[in-house]
Amino acid sequence: MSRTRHPLRIRAAGSALLAALLSGCAAFDGNVSLPADAPRVVGVERPRDRDHERLVAAFGGEVRSPDTQRFLNEVTRQLVEASDRPDEAYQVTILNSPAVNAFALPNGRLYVTRGLLALANDTSEIAAVLAHEIAHVTLRHASQRSELQARSTLIKRVTENVLNNAEEAALVQSQARSTLASFSRGQELEADQVGVKVLARAGFDPYGAPRFLTALGRSATGGGENSADMMASHPSTRDRISLALQAARRASGAPGIGAAGRSEYLTAIDGIAYGDDPSDGVVRGRRFIHSRLGVAFEAPEGFTLENTSQAVLGASADGSRRLLFDAADTPAGQSLEEVLRSTWNDTIEPGSLTTTTVNGLPVATALSVGKEWSFRLSAIRIGNTTYRLILAARSGTGNLDGLFQRTLGSVRQVTPEEARAIRPLRLRIVTAQPGDTVQTLAERMPVDRPLDRFLQLNGLERGDTLKVGERYKIAVE
Repeated sequence: MSRTRHPLRIRAAGSALLAALLSGCAAFDGNVSLPADAPRVVGVERPRDRDHERLVAAFGGEVRSPDTQRFLNEVTRQLVEASDRPDEAYQVTILNSPAVNAFALPNGRLYVTRGLLALANDTSEIAAVLAHEIAHVTLRHASQRSELQARSTLIKRVTENVLNNAEEAALVQSQARSTLASFSRGQELEADQVGVKVLARAGFDPYGAPRFLTALGRSATGGGENSADMMASHPSTRDRISLALQAARRASGAPGIGAAGRSEYLTAIDGIAYGDDPSDGVVRGRRFIHSRLGVAFEAPEGFTLENTSQAVLGASADGSRRLLFDAADTPAGQSLEEVLRSTWNDTIEPGSLTTTTVNGLPVATALSVGKEWSFRLSAIRIGNTTYRLILAARSGTGNLDGLFQRTLGSVRQVTPEEARAIRPLRLRIVTAQPGDTVQTLAERMPVDRPLDRFLQLNGLERGDTLKVGERYKIAVE
């Protein structure tokens, strides 16, 4: 629940919104468009770059890590020298977000999140990401996309206003969206191909590109990463990996040609923040604690929590029970009963709306029953902020009320002393010693599903063994 990435304010929610919020996934490379004639970076920062400032604010601020920054600057320099436009200058910004993301602006600004840095395992992998983003700029993809959007808009206006045919205009707009999505997927594949070539030319291992894409696919949640979506702006990760492998073979032949730079990369990211920023709330196992807002709760046994920019989401292992915790955007003086009525679009069961107190906090609760899901709703007031805790269960999956009451009973106000004691997690690079195993290193990480997180961080699969003397990433307080 971030104060900087996106506002944690949701005006209305029903069963459809809850389902949507609980199916998010992470991906890298969201191309952000600016006007095609935006001035380019020429080695000197513009006095005021409002687009840059807005992007940095939207992603939690900028990470200040001099060693990591110097490392990324040097990798970028090598890539630019090997590109088709070596005269252009770029600036890299590390964004304070645990999400796995990277993008480029047409003016030469490149952005990578610390979540993406944590996922990469060597220099060639992070170089592959930067080469891909540089390719978007050198290929003028944002300009091409803007032109296509402008043409589509013009055709729609002519059809709607000049020909006075709203039905035809709607069809044109639908076709334009499909064309634009296909165009975007083509741009991504083109940037992948050009990026791999530049990667090899710069002396990096071109197989770093398919390795990182493989890690990206493993880290994705929601199940849709490998499925074709007609309106998706990105091709499937499976297709990208296959084509990146072909490009790597063309660029260098067999693996092993070109520098992977694992040791140098791990040294560069040692100590960087990992996971949620405490000021935006942190998940520790089944517990969620937000130091700035002063609120905490504990999810039911067997639930996994995820702290997103809009809400804290939770789900049981089989997905039959789900949880949402957010802050409601409510007018001053609105009662808790009215909060539930105004922010829940589905029907509230007659007679189910009641008020009570939990841990000294005023609370309103209610029940909503849909065709496939049942929902227990609550609104809790702490100071001037109203929170909602919603539990959902598929019909026929057992008693929801007891689960809800136990979870609601865990909602409490965090003391200032407790808030100050919450420390961020950081990546630490450790060397495997005799007797160390995947499990023993994972157990040093105070996170939910530590084994899965350790495997993901280090590009390992279940059944892999550690190599004595090899360096690995763990997250520690």
